Amino acid sequence: MITKITEPLGGQMISTWRMSEEGLRLGNQILQEKDELGEAVIRAVKCVEDNPAYVSVGYGGLPNREGQVELDAAYMDGDTLGTGAVISVKNLKNPIEAAYRLSKKKTNSILAGDGAMKYASYEGLSCRNMLTESSRKRYEEEKKEQMKEEERRAYEGHDTVCIIGRSRKGSMACGVSTSGLYMKEPGRVGDSPFIGSGFYADSEAGAAAATGMGEDIMKGCLSFAIVEKMRNGLPVQEACEKALEEHWRRLERRGYTNRGMSVIAMDNQGNAGAATTLDEFPFVVAGKDGCRFYVASMDQETGEHFLFAPDEEWLKNSKSD
Repeated sequence: MITKITEPLGGQMISTWRMSEEGLRLGNQILQEKDELGEAVIRAVKCVEDNPAYVSVGYGGLPNREGQVELDAAYMDGDTLGTGAVISVKNLKNPIEAAYRLSKKKTNSILAGDGAMKYASYEGLSCRNMLTESSRKRYEEEKKEQMKEEERRAYEGHDTVCIIGRSRKGSMACGVSTSGLYMKEPGRVGDSPFIGSGFYADSEAGAAAATGMGEDIMKGCLSFAIVEKMRNGLPVQEACEKALEEHWRRLERRGYTNRGMSVIAMDNQGNAGAATTLDEFPFVVAGKDGCRFYVASMDQETGEHFLFAPDEEWLKNSKSD
């Protein structure tokens, strides 16, 4: 029995997917003890990047068509609007660390490929072979199938890790990291590292981030649209649902099928929300009382959006990471 949530969710951090829980706990601890927002967001993202069990982010991420793991990451400071991103980097242990440092720069703050790697080397950031044996074996087995482009979908049960945080003084920030679409063409980039599409943070209004099929998310500035709706007075949950619904219907009118898009957001008062075009999209909210799982859902027949708190049976049986 699902009990729908009708009251606003409150906290200081929100993240995508169950895989983010450990990192969010660590980030939330930093936020509660020191109120260091940037450190908290980066710590939360790095925890997911370093875990080889999650094949859509960082170490152990599934490779492109040529068997190489290409990574994207971005960070945005909601006080200054400073933004940093690295795109299509290889063998960089923690892309979010490079993105965070780049967000402090006034120019040359978004770097791709060799340029991003040269910057990371100059900054002394760690490198490693990001392709695990498990991911390599899966790649070798599945490349024989010659997956057609139209068959590629967002990962089932997990995808880009997105972390949004709010300090006690009201500053906001957002960090995202991904290894992108499995079996993607070399150099392919999704929505994640693009400001306004995969993420946006403005301490005057709030922050939002997206996860799912990047090519579909990028056809509208989805994260920016959510923040603007909050700026114009919509509650965070309504802003998430309305922005996503408008974007999805815009795509649907043009013949696109539902390949999966989900969003999270937090306003500058610490109210959190989420929405999805999937049957179920788990996310985590953290605050002074710790972390708690929630699930966003969309009824595929009626289009109704709602949230619920999963019980132990759901957590045990769910395939979502």
